[in-house]
Amino acid sequence: MLAPKYIRENTQKVRDCLANRKCPPQLLDEWLTEDAVYRDILQKTELLKAKRNQFKPQGKPTPEELVQMKTTSEEIKACEEQLRLSEDKINEKTLFLPNIFSDDTPLGTDETANKEIKTWGNIPAFNYEPQSHDELGKALNILDFERGAKLSGSRFTVYRGWGAKLERALINFMLDVHGKNGWEEVLTPFLVNRESMTGTGQLPKFEEELYCCQKDDLFLIPTAEVPVTNIYRDEILEEALLPLRMVAYTPCFRREAGSYGKDVAGLIRQHQFNKVELVMYSLPEKSMEMLEELTKEAEHILELLELPYRRIQLCSGDLGFSSGKTYDLEVWFPSQNKYREISSCSNFLDFQARRAKIRYRNQEDKKVDNIHTLNGSGLAVGRTLAAILENYQNSDGTITVPAVLQDYLKVDIIK
Repeated sequence: MLAPKYIRENTQKVRDCLANRKCPPQLLDEWLTEDAVYRDILQKTELLKAKRNQFKPQGKPTPEELVQMKTTSEEIKACEEQLRLSEDKINEKTLFLPNIFSDDTPLGTDETANKEIKTWGNIPAFNYEPQSHDELGKALNILDFERGAKLSGSRFTVYRGWGAKLERALINFMLDVHGKNGWEEVLTPFLVNRESMTGTGQLPKFEEELYCCQKDDLFLIPTAEVPVTNIYRDEILEEALLPLRMVAYTPCFRREAGSYGKDVAGLIRQHQFNKVELVMYSLPEKSMEMLEELTKEAEHILELLELPYRRIQLCSGDLGFSSGKTYDLEVWFPSQNKYREISSCSNFLDFQARRAKIRYRNQEDKKVDNIHTLNGSGLAVGRTLAAILENYQNSDGTITVPAVLQDYLKVDIIK
């Protein structure tokens, strides 16, 4: 959430940010209109309070003076109520304003303006037409899309046999690697309250994209980012605790409205999928450095699995609502002859911390300030499994198990 003072003092920057994010300018215009109303009421309230404080009758107040005092008090009370209502409106409108992106974010309207930072690994060469992961999964009877649809509808999958084992092995492998690298493993609830969703920016803007249990007003999480970031909501941390590094496995639930065609084939865009998430709490001056660390941590999993990938920096028009800077990691899919996103690593600056009221106390001057939050997939498990099936496929339809997973699965070939 942007600070009201920041919006007032940097109106043109906020306006430019909205334009470069493809957001309607009226979001800011409506905010400024309500802010002007708020400040007018505030000024009137302060003048009335000053008038009350200056009123000093000589001796016992006369009936006229008593009436004047009562009238002024009633006017102040009415103004304070108007002030509260106006402040609520401003806060509501502020929740719809996106984050300010970093100065080094490329400007552009869509993914064509994203900037490639690096590539890693050798793209596999096949002397035959490589099959897609969903074709391989069906042929090996390890991915059952038809029965997944029978159980829950389209874009749900039943993992069977080695498919289920490979998914579980990947989860354990990722958690083990991140744990050895100093990330604290946490296991959180998969249902969260409205305050948690608001804290990380999913609400109120994206409520239609979430699965809601209306009777209890609880939401199925779209990512572990939500519960893990909100662990310290409404708390003040000591500076010595920072940075905090946490890793969590959770299932994720997303409506994924508007997705279609090849974009939803197989495991690419499911309504329910597994993910291992990395979350960091950082000092403000260290957060860009932490983003590099977090991204490298996610890259490390791909490198251990020997999956070719690239890192790109998202442009302003492709950036998420809450993010100040984002790197996407994209893994190679032979059947599509292209890279597909497998991890998104973002620095949210103090945007989420303001919404969730997560602060820290400076060791020296004891002042309290907002932390910076970061997160990234380490990795999306289903997409990692899909990438393994495609990149490790053999001409006879079997799958070679990546070396780092063979101790988990106790086999070197899936057939």
